[in-house]
Amino acid sequence: MKIRILYIEDEPFLGKIVSESLEAEGLEVVWETDGNAVMGRLAGFIPDICVLDIMLPNIDGYTLARQIREVLPEVPVIFLTAKTETADLVKGFESGGTDYIRKPFSMDELLVRIKNQLAIHKNGKKISDPNAGDVKIGKYVFYPLKYELHGPAGIIKLSQRDRQVLSILASNPNGVTDRRELLMSVWGDDSFFNSRNLDVYIRKIREYLKEDPSIKIQTIKGKGYLFLY
Repeated sequence: MKIRILYIEDEPFLGKIVSESLEAEGLEVVWETDGNAVMGRLAGFIPDICVLDIMLPNIDGYTLARQIREVLPEVPVIFLTAKTETADLVKGFESGGTDYIRKPFSMDELLVRIKNQLAIHKNGKKISDPNAGDVKIGKYVFYPLKYELHGPAGIIKLSQRDRQVLSILASNPNGVTDRRELLMSVWGDDSFFNSRNLDVYIRKIREYLKEDPSIKIQTIKGKGYLFLY
């Protein structure tokens, strides 16, 4: 059965390119340009995932996500946004979003994020979902919405990148997270520069978690990271 995507984008050229590209990958796409028409669409189409632009005519993406959540409380929601302020991103998570992509974006990034969200949803570990609350990691508690990690030594304030990398790792406990998919999910490409950035953040997160020796982030050469706790 094809993966079903509800895609809401009011810009015709972008909407056509994205919907056709997703269909070329074997996905079933319902593309809607008017936010007010979305709830009517859900009467005959139950998506596996929703991809929403935030700036829409008649209704904004935040409001629409809340409405979708009332009908489909478990469906992942990816926001597409030109907004860059942390407050806007937090607002998106609070309204029911489980991930976001900044415009402009590549199709590779969108596909990786869709696959990542579906995998997280399938495993029942939607840690990007604010309704999931805190995440227990050994002697630590991770609060994604607060950008905080609480541990034996106190509260560690996390940056946006810290939060993203830790969220993806913690969504796959005792499993290997693919390095390229991690790069695509967080930075949108796997360039040498971003690869070195990822190394820095992995070292930072290891340092954050050092008070619990049972927690390990093991580098699997040629593959990615094994997160054990």
